[in-house]
Formats: sequence, C-alpha cells, structure tokens
Amino acid sequence: MKNIIEEVKSYQPYDEVEEADKKGIISFLEKNEDFLSRENKIAHMTVSAWIVNKEKTKALMIYHNIYQSWSWVGGHADEDNNLHRVILKEIEEETGLKKIKFLKEDIFGLNIITVENHLKKGKQVNAHLHLDIEYLIEADEQEPIRIKEDENSKIAWLSLEDAEKESTEEKMRKIYRRANQKLKEWERENDYRV
Repeated sequence: MKNIIEEVKSYQPYDEVEEADKKGIISFLEKNEDFLSRENKIAHMTVSAWIVNKEKTKALMIYHNIYQSWSWVGGHADEDNNLHRVILKEIEEETGLKKIKFLKEDIFGLNIITVENHLKKGKQVNAHLHLDIEYLIEADEQEPIRIKEDENSKIAWLSLEDAEKESTEEKMRKIYRRANQKLKEWERENDYRV
C-alpha cells in the first residue's frame, strides 16, 4: 500500500472543494508527523465509508450520539497508517458487518471536516479538524446489523436521497450529496446499472 501522503497526492479531486481540501491535507501531513494521532489537537487523520448496497440504491447510515444526526460510518486512524485496515475495523465495530468489499481500492473522496467542541465520555474535546479519507464500500443489505451503543443509537439502510436529507448537519449533507454524485459517475464508468 502506498504511504498516506502519496495516496492523497495521487487522488484526482472531484470538484473545487476537494481540490482545496487535498491541498490543505497534503500541507498538513507534510508539516506534522503526528497526523495519525488524536494527540494532535489541531487536526488528525480519520476515515469514512460510503457503504452502499449491491443495487447501489441505499447507503448504510448510523445515528451518531454526539452529533445527534444520521452519519456515515468512520473513525480515527489512531496511529495506524493502514487506512484500509482502519475502515474495516470501524465498519465491523459500528455496524457488525463482516461481508463487505471495497468497490474502489483507492480513495473515493477527501474532506476536511470541522469538529465543534463537545463532550465525549465525560471529557471536553476542543474544536479541531478531521482530515478525512473516504472509501466506497459495498455490503449485503441482508446481513444482520447492530448499533454500537456508546457511539450510535440507530442504524438503517436509507435511500441515497434520504441519506443526504436525514443528516442534520449541513456540512455533512453536502459531503453525502457529493458522494452520491460520485457514485453515479462511478457506476456509469464501470457499466453498473444507474
């Protein structure tokens, strides 16, 4: 697997927002050796998954307890530089899913996401940035799913449109909308039924 900086540099941004985020992520990674650790209180690496069913008509979403919003699955790198391994671990922990596959091995999207001050497990977490690497994952809609009570209170397969609309965070709705647009283009390029 390429190192993270090389992987980010080789990603072709989808739009101007991703282009700006790519530049920002590369700049931060090159100047901060501890970008994989939450000990970096300014920004650190996270991974997220746009998990879709086989028909590419639904996305698996969790209702995130801290943000009180429907959200994609993801988490912190926590000093692991194998981001594929990190996202697979997060998916299993947060959903119980085991039968999943990368539809695209490379990065599906890049995002710099602002995280507001909040309490986590009774401790104050100050505002910071998530330097987020997004992957496109397919899962079997029939496989049993479960919530992870300390992180989410609901889990459901939502239509792609509802996955955008049900989020209460405007910044995330934009990211989910872009993920859906990229998914449709990816399907066309790979001869999937749109």
